[in-house]
Amino acid sequence: MNDNLILLPVTDPTSLQAIAGLAKKIWTEHYLPILGQQQIDYMLERFQSVHAMQCQITEEGHEYYLIRLDGQNAGYIGVKPDEKGLFLSKLYVDKAFRRRGIAARVLNVLTGRCLTESRPVIWLTVNKYNEGSIAAYRALGFSIVRDEVTDIGNGYVMDDYIMEKNV
Repeated sequence: MNDNLILLPVTDPTSLQAIAGLAKKIWTEHYLPILGQQQIDYMLERFQSVHAMQCQITEEGHEYYLIRLDGQNAGYIGVKPDEKGLFLSKLYVDKAFRRRGIAARVLNVLTGRCLTESRPVIWLTVNKYNEGSIAAYRALGFSIVRDEVTDIGNGYVMDDYIMEKNV
């Protein structure tokens, strides 16, 4: 591809605000039919607010990156190295940038990192009813290894599949 894709590491509040803005836009558009607005609002505040992401970075070892394509914010990822391999906590691409191979290119970068760091697997969670994303992850080499229901408070749960890709 001829376009310029960059993963820009993010730690400062201004860049985290850009991710929070992307999260609100992408999550509302993508998850409304699956989760409903109240759960989306709750999850954005709990997991994707500037404060929540700062805590994840400083206290939990998460890393965030803006996906920049030709100078524009096209999406973002969140990863966390762990004992299993590399946890792909978040991979979200703005609707205007989808179907351009961005996820595959991001996963190529993450695969290279895993090879360098001797991490044998990239793993993620995906909502069981998020059929489009499940299909996309399968096409990118992931397979479902189990399911998991996680209580996230306020009467909400995350009803997910755990998917893995061997590196």
